[in-house]
Amino acid sequence: MASPFDIEEIYPDDGEHSLRLPRRQAGNSPQGVAVTLLADYTVRTRAALPSAAIVALLAESGVTTAGARTAISRLSRRGVLEGSRHGRRSSYRLSRAAAANLSAGAQWILTSTAATTSWDGCWTTVAFSLPQDRGAQRRALRGQLRWLGYAPLYDGLWISPYELTPQARELLGQLSAGRVTVFRGRQSALETTSQRAPIEAWDIDAISGHYEVFLRRWTPLVPLVRSGRVDGAAAVRARTEVMDTFRRFPILDPRLPLELLPARWPRRAARELFAAVYDGLAEPAERHVRAVVARFTDTGEPGVRAHTTTELVTGVRGDESPGQGCREEAAG
Repeated sequence: MASPFDIEEIYPDDGEHSLRLPRRQAGNSPQGVAVTLLADYTVRTRAALPSAAIVALLAESGVTTAGARTAISRLSRRGVLEGSRHGRRSSYRLSRAAAANLSAGAQWILTSTAATTSWDGCWTTVAFSLPQDRGAQRRALRGQLRWLGYAPLYDGLWISPYELTPQARELLGQLSAGRVTVFRGRQSALETTSQRAPIEAWDIDAISGHYEVFLRRWTPLVPLVRSGRVDGAAAVRARTEVMDTFRRFPILDPRLPLELLPARWPRRAARELFAAVYDGLAEPAERHVRAVVARFTDTGEPGVRAHTTTELVTGVRGDESPGQGCREEAAG
């Protein structure tokens, strides 16, 4: 099954042969919006929503009917969605694997942007060499290393300020061609202007710029959210957009040590702003999604459940039956 967590950025439209290749886009793809919508309101219950309701919700986010139906079809083909049919009505839900992946991914987003891991001053270096004819494997490896928080200091030399994780170890252990070497140590200072500091593998100014854009975009909305003036389709649209935007930060800024970053690094401010918008809009957005889904179903309670950032951190995976229980309140 293709991983749905980063569907918008890593899946070129190449049928069944999807590589984990970061692919930046201007704006949000229909598939990315569809996955975010379904995850935000059904990852806990894996409730099946009528396709017409999914199309209607996507239309409120600016996705055309044709684009929405194509997105649903492709997500189904990739194993992210499971389809069912009742008479002339088709419905879709997240597959079990997709729900688990999305839950883990959301948990990772929140823990990564909240973590204040201490740094020992050492760097993990991954040096690899692949045969010339293994271009696709090389591109896939680079994309996966970036996903795991590494950045290229030089071609074929990738670094991270943290110890080699089990995921990175497993990834490198799967190389079937070429050579790879991993070591960890401190940088030795040289008295030369040609020395490149490891932190320069990341474009710090660009990362800061992304944070600043996020803060400017969403800060003015907070008073409106707190006063209850964002409701209905606007609440769902804003909640989807803020998640789709914020989830990119762990890739752009993979918990880089604060010792290496400029003062007042905006990571924490961005996370607090995300929580204010995402949590503040949970109830009105849930009400609206329920109302839209109710227009296309005769089965009553559709199993729509919004969740908060607190629930994302603790994990929202597992199949709560669609009619069971109420949405848990976030702890203090």
